[in-house]
Amino acid sequence: MSRIGKLPIEIKEGVNVNLVGDLLTVKGPKGELKFVKNKKVDVKVSEDQILVSKKEDTKEAGAMWGLSRTLIANMVQGVSEGFEKKLEFKGTGYRAAVDGGKLVLHMGYNKPVEMVIPEGLETKVQKNTITVSGNDKQLIGQFAADIRKVRKPEPYKGKGIRYSDEIIKRKAGKAAGK
Repeated sequence: MSRIGKLPIEIKEGVNVNLVGDLLTVKGPKGELKFVKNKKVDVKVSEDQILVSKKEDTKEAGAMWGLSRTLIANMVQGVSEGFEKKLEFKGTGYRAAVDGGKLVLHMGYNKPVEMVIPEGLETKVQKNTITVSGNDKQLIGQFAADIRKVRKPEPYKGKGIRYSDEIIKRKAGKAAGK
Protein backbone atom coordinates (compact mmCIF):
# COMPACT_ATOMS: atom_id res chain seq x y z
CA MET A 1 0.00 0.00 0.00
CA SER A 2 1.42 3.37 -1.01
CA ARG A 3 2.04 5.71 1.90
CA ILE A 4 2.77 8.60 -0.45
CA GLY A 5 -0.37 8.06 -2.57
CA LYS A 6 -2.70 8.29 0.45
CA LEU A 7 -1.67 11.85 1.28
CA PRO A 8 -3.89 14.64 -0.08
CA ILE A 9 -2.22 17.47 -2.02
CA GLU A 10 -3.03 20.88 -0.61
CA ILE A 11 -3.79 23.49 -3.31
CA LYS A 12 -1.96 26.67 -2.34
CA GLU A 13 -3.43 30.14 -2.61
CA GLY A 14 -3.13 31.60 -6.12
CA VAL A 15 -2.96 28.15 -7.78
CA ASN A 16 -5.71 27.06 -10.19
CA VAL A 17 -6.17 23.33 -10.95
CA ASN A 18 -8.35 22.04 -13.82
CA LEU A 19 -9.03 18.40 -14.74
CA VAL A 20 -10.48 17.78 -18.21
CA GLY A 21 -10.60 14.09 -19.12
CA ASP A 22 -7.08 12.73 -18.53
CA LEU A 23 -5.36 16.14 -18.71
CA LEU A 24 -4.58 17.95 -15.44
CA THR A 25 -3.58 21.62 -15.82
CA VAL A 26 -2.02 23.55 -12.94
CA LYS A 27 -1.67 27.36 -13.24
CA GLY A 28 0.01 29.65 -10.75
CA PRO A 29 2.10 32.78 -10.40
CA LYS A 30 5.24 31.01 -11.73
CA GLY A 31 3.63 29.53 -14.86
CA GLU A 32 1.54 26.64 -16.10
CA LEU A 33 2.24 22.87 -16.14
CA LYS A 34 0.27 20.00 -17.66
CA PHE A 35 0.07 16.32 -16.69
CA VAL A 36 -1.62 13.40 -18.44
CA LYS A 37 -2.80 10.94 -15.80
CA ASN A 38 -2.32 7.20 -16.05
CA LYS A 39 -5.34 4.98 -16.83
CA LYS A 40 -4.83 2.99 -13.61
CA VAL A 41 -5.12 6.09 -11.40
CA ASP A 42 -8.09 8.31 -10.58
CA VAL A 43 -7.66 12.01 -9.68
CA LYS A 44 -10.31 14.04 -7.85
CA VAL A 45 -9.99 17.82 -7.54
CA SER A 46 -11.89 19.70 -4.84
CA GLU A 47 -11.60 23.37 -3.90
CA ASP A 48 -8.66 23.09 -1.52
CA GLN A 49 -7.07 19.69 -2.22
CA ILE A 50 -6.36 16.99 -4.80
CA LEU A 51 -6.87 13.30 -4.03
CA VAL A 52 -5.21 10.52 -6.04
CA SER A 53 -6.50 6.93 -5.83
CA LYS A 54 -5.88 3.72 -7.73
CA LYS A 55 -8.60 2.10 -9.83
CA GLU A 56 -7.41 -1.51 -9.50
CA ASP A 57 -5.43 -3.48 -6.94
CA THR A 58 -2.29 -4.43 -8.87
CA LYS A 59 1.39 -3.80 -8.25
CA GLU A 60 1.67 -1.51 -11.28
CA ALA A 61 -1.39 0.51 -10.20
CA GLY A 62 0.17 0.98 -6.76
CA ALA A 63 3.39 2.24 -8.30
CA MET A 64 1.53 4.65 -10.60
CA TRP A 65 -0.54 5.85 -7.64
CA GLY A 66 2.48 7.06 -5.65
CA LEU A 67 4.26 8.39 -8.76
CA SER A 68 1.23 10.36 -9.96
CA ARG A 69 0.67 11.89 -6.53
CA THR A 70 4.32 12.99 -6.32
CA LEU A 71 4.35 14.46 -9.84
CA ILE A 72 1.15 16.43 -9.18
CA ALA A 73 2.49 17.69 -5.82
CA ASN A 74 5.70 18.84 -7.57
CA MET A 75 3.60 20.68 -10.17
CA VAL A 76 1.60 22.51 -7.47
CA GLN A 77 4.78 23.47 -5.60
CA GLY A 78 6.54 24.46 -8.84
CA VAL A 79 3.90 26.91 -10.04
CA SER A 80 3.54 28.49 -6.59
CA GLU A 81 7.13 28.56 -5.20
CA GLY A 82 9.40 27.17 -7.92
CA PHE A 83 12.51 25.01 -7.63
CA GLU A 84 16.23 25.68 -7.91
CA LYS A 85 19.46 23.70 -8.04
CA LYS A 86 22.90 25.10 -7.40
CA LEU A 87 26.11 23.75 -8.89
CA GLU A 88 29.64 24.79 -7.98
CA PHE A 89 32.74 24.46 -10.11
CA LYS A 90 36.35 24.36 -9.00
CA GLY A 91 39.52 24.35 -11.07
CA THR A 92 42.19 26.64 -12.44
CA GLY A 93 40.88 28.63 -15.38
CA TYR A 94 37.37 27.18 -15.10
CA ARG A 95 34.63 29.74 -15.71
CA ALA A 96 31.03 29.96 -16.85
CA ALA A 97 28.81 32.63 -18.37
CA VAL A 98 25.28 33.03 -19.68
CA ASP A 99 25.29 34.39 -23.23
CA GLY A 100 21.78 34.99 -24.58
CA GLY A 101 19.96 31.66 -24.39
CA LYS A 102 23.15 29.63 -23.91
CA LEU A 103 25.29 28.61 -20.97
CA VAL A 104 28.97 28.79 -21.98
CA LEU A 105 31.33 26.62 -19.90
CA HIS A 106 35.13 26.91 -20.08
CA MET A 107 36.18 23.73 -18.28
CA GLY A 108 39.69 22.99 -19.48
CA TYR A 109 38.81 21.67 -22.93
CA ASN A 110 40.28 23.24 -26.07
CA LYS A 111 36.85 24.73 -26.94
CA PRO A 112 34.17 26.11 -24.66
CA VAL A 113 31.09 23.92 -24.13
CA GLU A 114 27.87 25.71 -25.14
CA MET A 115 24.57 24.42 -23.74
CA VAL A 116 21.18 25.75 -24.85
CA ILE A 117 19.11 26.68 -21.79
CA PRO A 118 15.71 24.90 -22.04
CA GLU A 119 12.63 27.07 -22.33
CA GLY A 120 11.07 27.81 -18.94
CA LEU A 121 14.37 27.68 -17.02
CA GLU A 122 16.43 30.57 -15.73
CA THR A 123 20.19 30.17 -15.31
CA LYS A 124 22.44 32.54 -13.37
CA VAL A 125 26.21 32.48 -12.84
CA GLN A 126 27.84 34.16 -9.85
CA LYS A 127 31.60 33.65 -9.30
CA ASN A 128 31.91 29.84 -9.17
CA THR A 129 28.20 29.01 -8.70
CA ILE A 130 25.64 28.14 -11.39
CA THR A 131 21.99 28.45 -10.30
CA VAL A 132 19.26 26.75 -12.36
CA SER A 133 15.69 27.70 -11.42
CA GLY A 134 12.18 27.29 -12.80
CA ASN A 135 8.85 25.61 -12.13
CA ASP A 136 9.44 22.11 -13.62
CA LYS A 137 11.42 19.99 -11.14
CA GLN A 138 12.22 17.25 -13.67
CA LEU A 139 13.54 19.70 -16.28
CA ILE A 140 15.70 21.48 -13.69
CA GLY A 141 17.18 18.19 -12.48
CA GLN A 142 17.93 16.99 -16.02
CA PHE A 143 19.59 20.25 -17.06
CA ALA A 144 21.65 20.35 -13.85
CA ALA A 145 22.76 16.74 -14.48
CA ASP A 146 23.75 17.66 -18.05
CA ILE A 147 25.82 20.58 -16.74
CA ARG A 148 27.53 18.33 -14.18
CA LYS A 149 28.28 15.77 -16.90
CA VAL A 150 30.49 18.31 -18.74
CA ARG A 151 33.25 17.92 -16.11
CA LYS A 152 32.47 15.50 -13.29
CA PRO A 153 34.31 16.13 -10.02
CA GLU A 154 37.47 14.08 -9.64
CA PRO A 155 38.44 12.57 -6.26
CA TYR A 156 42.09 13.72 -6.00
CA LYS A 157 41.94 17.52 -6.17
CA GLY A 158 38.15 17.96 -6.25
CA LYS A 159 38.23 19.76 -9.61
CA GLY A 160 35.08 19.78 -11.74
CA ILE A 161 31.38 20.64 -11.44
CA ARG A 162 29.42 19.37 -8.45
CA TYR A 163 26.08 20.05 -6.77
CA SER A 164 26.40 22.54 -3.91
CA ASP A 165 25.22 19.97 -1.35
CA GLU A 166 27.26 17.09 -2.84
CA ILE A 167 30.18 15.71 -0.85
CA ILE A 168 33.13 14.43 -2.87
CA LYS A 169 35.15 11.72 -1.12
CA ARG A 170 38.76 12.71 -1.52
CA LYS A 171 41.47 10.12 -2.13
CA ALA A 172 45.07 10.34 -1.08
CA GLY A 173 47.55 10.72 -3.93
CA LYS A 174 50.49 8.44 -4.56
CA ALA A 175 52.45 7.63 -1.44
CA ALA A 176 56.12 8.55 -1.52
CA GLY A 177 58.50 5.68 -2.28
CA LYS A 178 59.92 3.85 0.73
